[in-house]
Amino acid sequence: MSRHEKITFTGSQGHALAARLDLPSGPPRAFVLFAHCFSCSKDQFATASVSRALCYLGFGVLRFDFTGLGASEGDFANTNFSSNVEDILHAVDFMRSHHRPPAILIGHSLGGAAILDAASSVPEAKAVATIGAPGDPRHLEHLFAELAPVLAEHGEAEVNLGGRPFTIRKQFVDDLSRHDHLLAKVRTMKKALMVFHAPRDQIVGIENAAAIYKAARHPKSFVSLDDADHLLTRKADARYVASVLSAWAERYLPESETATPDPEKALPQGHVRVRENGLGPFGQDIWAGQHLFQADEPERVSGLDAGPNPYDLLLGGLGACTSMTLRMYAQRKKLPLDKVTVTLSHAKVHADDCEACETTLGKVDIIDREITLEGDLTDEQRQRLMEIAERCPVHQTLTSENIIRDKEVAG
Repeated sequence: MSRHEKITFTGSQGHALAARLDLPSGPPRAFVLFAHCFSCSKDQFATASVSRALCYLGFGVLRFDFTGLGASEGDFANTNFSSNVEDILHAVDFMRSHHRPPAILIGHSLGGAAILDAASSVPEAKAVATIGAPGDPRHLEHLFAELAPVLAEHGEAEVNLGGRPFTIRKQFVDDLSRHDHLLAKVRTMKKALMVFHAPRDQIVGIENAAAIYKAARHPKSFVSLDDADHLLTRKADARYVASVLSAWAERYLPESETATPDPEKALPQGHVRVRENGLGPFGQDIWAGQHLFQADEPERVSGLDAGPNPYDLLLGGLGACTSMTLRMYAQRKKLPLDKVTVTLSHAKVHADDCEACETTLGKVDIIDREITLEGDLTDEQRQRLMEIAERCPVHQTLTSENIIRDKEVAG
């Protein structure tokens, strides 16, 4: 089961910063530091969703609230881009002291710009990823352009960001103007870079991604987030970022960090282990040999829809077995079978409504299996393949008498 730890560490201005460390069920493949977007928090949807998804994929992820935001102490009005960068470096120091330094740095929006600025000061980090990040922190200046007269006269002004009021001081805007070196830092950071950006981002334009990508040296990659919004408010977009990040990052991690110690190796052939993973009320990790995947329930029944539900897995097993059985038979008989597609559905119906059922009480399970056979097959060959489909071992198991034996064992 995955777990999390609530953490505090001292930030750049001496205040206690609130953080959360998401840890996988086993030893982490590597550690990740995630910096959230401007005026957001570590619990903002995209940050939390991507972090949890990376945790499920075996990474330990630290996310924290910058000074004066979320549950962290301090006054937001006294912060600026420079202090955000320093907060990141303090978070790295905490990880060095208490776990391992981050191998991957991720930043969302202005947090991405701060991560790029800080990256050269984190030699242990092998890869950097940005999500909707500006190529220049001064991108924020347009948000405060109308406040310039007030800032000049009073030294501070109130601004509404994301529906919440914040006090911005002149020093914040002045500090932005001192950070015109970000792309130069990108050129020299000597780390793999992944740039995520939505072409239709209305907050930070796509030209920022182009500038970051152009400035970086190889290895570098760009992923278009299609029609995602700036804050990744759709769960599917956050999951997509996490899955791509995980696959991409493996290339740049030492082998010792990518190999997840697997206590399930002791499972005998033909055994499967299922364990709660702590992602939502129903999330499960499933080990089958050296394969790890996830099961869940859909959102309509309070699940996170992070994987197929148990009946979908059952249908998948029957469908895969059917297709494999037909392929083996076609190869053995040298039949011109080009492709097999099996579509399955499951339903429970009242026994009275089932003409082919022997029982007349309660409900019965019906699995409909549609098999598409592509290829230059004769009618006789097609008929024979349909007969062979019923010999699929999983089909025979499901239609035979079955005994499930349960016993409790010590944890």
